[in-house]
Amino acid sequence: MSPFEMIPLLNMVGEMTTRRILEHPNVQHLLQSNQNFDAIILEQFNNDGLKVLAHHYKAPLILFSSIGASSWINPLVGNPSPPSYIPEPLLAYTSDMTFWQRLVSFVFVVLSELNRQLIFFPAQNRIMKEFFPDAPDLSVLLYNTSLVFVNSHESINQPVPHVPSMVDVGGYHINPPKQLPEDLKEFMDNATEGVVYFSMGSTVKPSQMPDSMRNDILKALGKLKQKVLWKWDEDTIPDKPDNIKLSKWFPQQDILGINIGEDIQWITKMIRKHFIRYINKLIETQNCLSLMVDCSVQSKLCILAFLFLQYPCSGDQKLNAAVAVANGNGLSLSFSEVAEEKLSDALREVINNHRYSENVKRRSKLMHDRPVNPKDLIVFWTEFVIRHQGAPHLRVAALDIPWYRYLLLDVIAFLAVSSFLFRCSFLLHS
Repeated sequence: MSPFEMIPLLNMVGEMTTRRILEHPNVQHLLQSNQNFDAIILEQFNNDGLKVLAHHYKAPLILFSSIGASSWINPLVGNPSPPSYIPEPLLAYTSDMTFWQRLVSFVFVVLSELNRQLIFFPAQNRIMKEFFPDAPDLSVLLYNTSLVFVNSHESINQPVPHVPSMVDVGGYHINPPKQLPEDLKEFMDNATEGVVYFSMGSTVKPSQMPDSMRNDILKALGKLKQKVLWKWDEDTIPDKPDNIKLSKWFPQQDILGINIGEDIQWITKMIRKHFIRYINKLIETQNCLSLMVDCSVQSKLCILAFLFLQYPCSGDQKLNAAVAVANGNGLSLSFSEVAEEKLSDALREVINNHRYSENVKRRSKLMHDRPVNPKDLIVFWTEFVIRHQGAPHLRVAALDIPWYRYLLLDVIAFLAVSSFLFRCSFLLHS
């Protein structure tokens, strides 16, 4: 879908999600109980009506953004987000935009914000008022966020401004690998040339792809010397090559964390995209939206392989693919371009060209060179907000002034009028 077509779709999804959550029997039971909470943590994704929970429980509001800092989160905490170099999640642009890309970015940001203010937020407010008629207007609750955890890190994401109430926690969800099931361990141990892990994630059913695309992928993967693990949503697949093992579910982090023929543990994080990840002998294809890549600090040496080959379909996938290509970490093919020869060429490129692995090693070192474990950051800052009763001292002044003052439109108007009057006065006296 076009990014512009996604705007009304996200409106609909957001309204449906917020309503279904608030009317769910378990949520209603919780709301009617006498439980109290020290803080409310919500993911920020088209569910703004749920911010009323912080008001209901009289607790600080902490938001979590799975895609990092973006226009979906920045306005809520007054974080600067100029469209000239900070790309929109739904656009396939990096910070280095051409003139036309900056034009599209600007138009998209303006339309998106108009949509939020005139259509989406009023709809969320109406839903919220149905369940909490005595709550203040959503416009009051929107900007009372105490803290935002952003699932990003400058070693992988493009560096962007962060106000004090934003904390990078990219890599927080990585856990040490567990023992693989015996059949899977045997399959991996016998893969002397390496393993390709192929997955379309949890939101796409691979069995529904066109037959021609499925056959092209089968042929391309079947030509590899490596063995292939394919997360397939059915028990069988027609014409399956002998080097492919199917399963409806794989322990993904454990697969990426095992010892693959060398005395090195490899652990990587999931990314929300279709891609192939190559770690010396391990290659993975995955769709997991935009969780960042990371390595376990327990590894003696860890190469973080990230987005080597990606098929961006929707959402922020195109942005992640563009960033991966810009960072030299991977290749990107559009879903409509998937064909046997193109896929085979891309696989050969990422496996045989050491440029990708060298870039990944450099990014891995940057990701590990940080003073505090991201899990510890989450714990510290959550308790910090609770200890300091919402930590209002982190709130930037931009949230307390009208938008026209923030954009200096009154100053620009004054200078324009003054210049015009001065010009008129000059012409009259001359």
